[in-house]
Amino acid sequence: MYTLLIRAAELRQLQASGAPLLVFDCSFDLADPARADALYAEQHIAGAVQAHLDRDLCAHDAAEAVNGGRHPLPRRELFARTLRRLGLDNAMQAVVYDRNGVNFCGRLWWMLKWAGHEAVAVLDGGLQAWVAAGGAVEQGPARVRPAGDFQLGPELRRWVATADVAAHLGQPGQTVIDARAAERYRGEVEPLDPVAGHIPGALNRPFDSNLGVDGCFKPPAQLRAEFDALLAGRDPAGVVHHCGSGVSTMPNVIAMELAGYAPTAVYAGSWSEWCRTPGLPCARS
Repeated sequence: MYTLLIRAAELRQLQASGAPLLVFDCSFDLADPARADALYAEQHIAGAVQAHLDRDLCAHDAAEAVNGGRHPLPRRELFARTLRRLGLDNAMQAVVYDRNGVNFCGRLWWMLKWAGHEAVAVLDGGLQAWVAAGGAVEQGPARVRPAGDFQLGPELRRWVATADVAAHLGQPGQTVIDARAAERYRGEVEPLDPVAGHIPGALNRPFDSNLGVDGCFKPPAQLRAEFDALLAGRDPAGVVHHCGSGVSTMPNVIAMELAGYAPTAVYAGSWSEWCRTPGLPCARS
């Protein structure tokens, strides 16, 4: 079972073994969501299904959502229905990837854990690493697969609401880590949300800080040293991760687990919900 990362060579071996497997292509473009379909059609891992951020990994209205923000999580039972439609069985090893530096496939990795599916791993280096390793690819639009039998299990990862973060703001038991780019964190620019800035007291670690020049995650020891330096003695058990909308925070979540920390919490609504909530403080620096 692969539960964090899988290398291209390991995925090829898994494919050849005939083990129950489902690969998800999560490639996306926030500036042009419709382009996700074109990216998948241009090239994807042979046999991979498409998991579209807006269609498959987000709630479509307030009645379906468990939180606010630009990319709200759907209720777990609705997500389970999506997984069955995409062809997932509980017995399958799931592998997720994108071509965007884990910016989007990490969302599905976390959501599968949240749905109780432990056997899910991120393809380290994404589609680029797969192609470089000579992995088989194909073209064409997404095809309908036979429905899966997926059923929800215990929640293996935890999210927190705006009220939870606000209630513990400034307390030593909570450390908020913001995965957005430094200029967005400082409030110098804000291309997506109505208010610029960050949650007071939040630490900044841009999500792409976790990858090396080859597009793969840095070694666990290096990640550990970097997070230790960022936390500066703060209790890692109190870490709450966020970004703009609960999507690009996931590389930080994964990196902390690779570094040997226990699973940490995600603020699902993130800055897009925080900055729209009346009365909550916003900082700039």
